[in-house]
Amino acid sequence: MSRLSLLVDLASLLAREVDFDALLRTACERLAKALRADRASIWLVDAERGDLFTQVAVLPELPALRMQAGRGLVGYVASTGEVLRIDDVRRDERFDPSVDRSTGYTTRSMLVAPIREDEGAPIRGVVQLLNHEDGPFDAEDERYVLALGTQLARGLRLTTLRGGGGPGVILRGPFNRIVGRSAALSRVYERVQLAAQTDATVLLRGETGTGKGLFARAIHVNSARQGRAFVTVDCTTLPAQLVESELFGHERGAFTGADRRVPGKVELAEGGTLFLDELGELPLEAQAKLLRFLQDRAFERVGGRSTLSADVRIVCATNKDLEREVKRGTFREDLYYRVRVVEISIPPLRERGAGEIEDLARHFSEHYASRYKRPEPRITDEAMGMLRAHRWPGNVRELEHWIESAVALAPDGAIVPELFPAPSGVASAPPPAGTTLANAVSIPLGLSLEEASRRYIDATLAAAGGNKSDAAKRLGVGRNSIGRWLGKR
Repeated sequence: MSRLSLLVDLASLLAREVDFDALLRTACERLAKALRADRASIWLVDAERGDLFTQVAVLPELPALRMQAGRGLVGYVASTGEVLRIDDVRRDERFDPSVDRSTGYTTRSMLVAPIREDEGAPIRGVVQLLNHEDGPFDAEDERYVLALGTQLARGLRLTTLRGGGGPGVILRGPFNRIVGRSAALSRVYERVQLAAQTDATVLLRGETGTGKGLFARAIHVNSARQGRAFVTVDCTTLPAQLVESELFGHERGAFTGADRRVPGKVELAEGGTLFLDELGELPLEAQAKLLRFLQDRAFERVGGRSTLSADVRIVCATNKDLEREVKRGTFREDLYYRVRVVEISIPPLRERGAGEIEDLARHFSEHYASRYKRPEPRITDEAMGMLRAHRWPGNVRELEHWIESAVALAPDGAIVPELFPAPSGVASAPPPAGTTLANAVSIPLGLSLEEASRRYIDATLAAAGGNKSDAAKRLGVGRNSIGRWLGKR
């Protein structure tokens, strides 16, 4: 692989919903090959712990490594931003031989460069290459790795492979573009990863706005079909009379206006994945034809006589109660059992925890600040309290729209409660004095007293429009108590 194509290839990887470990592994393997190095690794800054780590490296002896900030040549580059090209590491007092001692590997030469967009920008990590095959690394290698570090930093800024606590923090979710680290999502991640290893039909279930489309794409790009097409059919937008043509195509003259042969989405997805979004909206007649395709992988174009076949993996999604639709007779029972071979339920945002809301809010604020050329966003404590207290009936999609609106209306980057749109069907003004919050915030059983108290305080602060004095009065505490509580988060 040429050096230029490596830059292009990595940019493509960063834009996809790839498994994080797979991305790092691929990047390291291709980087080592392109620069004729024996080994390569990409270290990332973990701002939560204040150190660097690499989960995957061309280093088979250890599954993961951590390095204290400032320690060794990697830590030095992460702290200073300098590029180091060392011909003999044993003569450099900054070299830390502890990893070599652990692995039995002998490091001779090393090239290390920071991962950051430009001078003065936060350092998100470090690119490290060990032992050039043809002697020392040269100045051209140094310029290239520095350019690669800039490319990686720009790519990471646009991904979710960092996150909630500040620049460089890796979110606990394994898939790019899917933000989340809650226990509820961990179960989803496990099923997605297992499903991606097979060709089994998958049914994704969840409320509108939970991100079912992102998980469908994650299944595809982490499967053996990743190099082929991912084709989406939105069943809510298909007129009943055109559903069959949309799915299976039509021949010329099949109906008025059919002046040429048109392939359907099934044919276009050949070798790849067909994603049927909101499957519950599919008309009954089309359900019968889809059932036949799922059983035999055979179909006919509208107006055609030839039976065709397609090698396509099916992933479906729905926000409907399909069991109820089966009882009503609006969804075929045989199709229901055929599509739910692997069933994955995506939890609503309200069940993913307040920490997840914060991570998503920061992710979306950074994304839209970059898009709209706004200063670095700052979500005030009052605004974050309001976000944490809201029930999010529209889930992640609703939160994204709230943050986009606030960023667009915040030329100074300060996101305050007044910039959020009024919740749908909920009065935006604070409730009158004496109004209970029991019907405004949900505190499920099973929470610790600290977590339940935190949610109630957040809801009270939000109901008071972010006014700490008013919230303190409603809670029967001093204003400073609210300030101290906010400082603990």
